[in-house]
Amino acid sequence: MAARGEDPQTPEPVPDDPSAVEGTGSPKSPAPRDGGPSGGPGGASPGAGGGGPSGPRARRRGARAAVAVSLVLVLALVVTLTVPATREGLMELWCDATGGVCPGEELPPITEDEESDWRVRMEPEEAALWGNYVALGDSYSSGDGAGDYDPATAEPGGCWRSENAYPKVIGEEFDFSGSLAFYACSTHKGEDMLGQIGTPESQIERVTENTSLVTLGIGGNDLGFTPVLRTCIVRMPLLESSVCVEQEEDLERRMDAFEETLAEVLGEIRDRAPDARVLVLGYPRLFPEEPPGMYYTLTVSDQVWLNSLAQRFNERIRDGVYEVDGEVYGGRRTGSVEYVNTFSALNGYEVSAEESWLNGIVLGQLGEGLRVDRASFHPTAQGQMSIAERVRLQILEGPERTLYVSRETLEDVDPEQLMSELGGPLDPVRAPEPSGSPANEADAP
Repeated sequence: MAARGEDPQTPEPVPDDPSAVEGTGSPKSPAPRDGGPSGGPGGASPGAGGGGPSGPRARRRGARAAVAVSLVLVLALVVTLTVPATREGLMELWCDATGGVCPGEELPPITEDEESDWRVRMEPEEAALWGNYVALGDSYSSGDGAGDYDPATAEPGGCWRSENAYPKVIGEEFDFSGSLAFYACSTHKGEDMLGQIGTPESQIERVTENTSLVTLGIGGNDLGFTPVLRTCIVRMPLLESSVCVEQEEDLERRMDAFEETLAEVLGEIRDRAPDARVLVLGYPRLFPEEPPGMYYTLTVSDQVWLNSLAQRFNERIRDGVYEVDGEVYGGRRTGSVEYVNTFSALNGYEVSAEESWLNGIVLGQLGEGLRVDRASFHPTAQGQMSIAERVRLQILEGPERTLYVSRETLEDVDPEQLMSELGGPLDPVRAPEPSGSPANEADAP
């Protein structure tokens, strides 16, 4: 889907991402920077399942509780006695505690009749398309900077949702049984997503039981990436300086805090949609891998450092995703949590390239100096298309493991149910009238 009024170059099919070798991870390669994705049930939010008070879903909850308690006890004992708390050590413990089952390995059902009882094995694409698609996240997912905005969102403090954003591209390219629910919002943080739960403004409340695909791009605002850029750019004198890297210690603390936030967000999403494929996107590299020279006031070393910051943050996101999915998969549950590597999605078209797929620095009026606007360093319509290509490939290829969906969910879903869930239960536009209201009485036969 090209930008309105433009004829952009279509991104070429994405090869295996070379950045995965450097530790950013690849949608098809679970090997992280330290030799294996971090694991252990500690980072996954409890209750990542679903179901009513009886029947198959109640059995699932009981099985989940038993598995979770056993794993916690095993891990706690082994960690205490033998292994230091490292990412490699935790992943090794997780694989051992699940009988040698790791996220990249084949997992048979517990029994032969379990597969024919409540779970249906599905191919990656069909596992993503049987229900509604809910798109969540920040400005990189809302399409801020890509133009052609929904007028209701294009105002100061608004969400700036673009018709050129990757969720729109994906929603039009695939034939979902349901529809796209596009709720990503510029300026949002992961902590905002958690704090707004229970309110009509909540993104997470848009996710419902018959959601088959969730895309989530979040964390850049928790990290404070725009203020970080502003600090690096708006400085005097305009010479080589340590002002960028002096932010390192504070950023490490923010990354540490976001790991817990991400685990909570993913747990809340899975509570609401236990059968969904949840695709979590990283962030693209803003500057060339080998910058040719200064970009405005950013020196070559500044650009390299900013690239490394994005790479390290992506690694944290990827490791958190593997950790949650390891618990999902090891617990024989439905759905998935998958990492989508977008780090090199703009390769060759970074902000300083002659044909850039990123917005550059927005300049203020004469005399105002440099101004880092909200859309600065955000993908253009073409950049969003390139990110959409990474999401498309993940949908088609899936994770390197088997995918399951609840048989009960598939049997109950229908177009009317899917339509009724769009917007979530707290959407003031779609909220059902209270029982016995005049509207219901008028509709009664």
